[in-house]
Amino acid sequence: MPQVSLAELIEAGRTGSHLISFPTDTVPALAARPAQSGLIYAAKQRSETKPLILMGGSPEDLWPYVQGSEAEFAVWRQVVEQYWPGALTLVLPASDRLPREMNPTDPTTIGIRVPNSAIARHILSQTGPLATTSVNRSGEPPLTTIAAINQHFPEVLTLSQEALAQLKNHLCPEGSDALSASGLPSTVAKWTGNHWKILRQGAIHL
Repeated sequence: MPQVSLAELIEAGRTGSHLISFPTDTVPALAARPAQSGLIYAAKQRSETKPLILMGGSPEDLWPYVQGSEAEFAVWRQVVEQYWPGALTLVLPASDRLPREMNPTDPTTIGIRVPNSAIARHILSQTGPLATTSVNRSGEPPLTTIAAINQHFPEVLTLSQEALAQLKNHLCPEGSDALSASGLPSTVAKWTGNHWKILRQGAIHL
């Protein structure tokens, strides 16, 4: 069975031994080490013209993967302070730290996001930033349950029900919106050099 403990999921994410999936504030993520993004493209049968999102546990984990002027970083940080953690993906100029595999056809840009999910941030804080996308074959609706993910992607590791319940109790013993998923994709906003261009409108309006 592809369902594993939290420690096993984190180890797989950290080492890149397997593709992993975990809950977020939008839809479950399919994740891999950035340099092993090709595994995601292969599993989803996804065109390499569609870049992946680099998801991190905090903004500080993601800033090294982008580059810009001091003034640009000031603008970006202002937006991040207002909307992160949350369902907003910022497409920014990529630094040379970003593996080309993350965005094969345009490695000069990268979409970054910190999810409003205590579970996702807890996992990402220990694995480091991961290349992510929704769990589905290209062109099909995102899978939203562990059972469906296990059925359609048996090679992908997910948290066992017991591990997920323990994690929820540990992070938010009284329950929290930070553990719920909207089922909607994030808003995607690209920095053009002097303003934001909305590539995909989601729940957040800039």
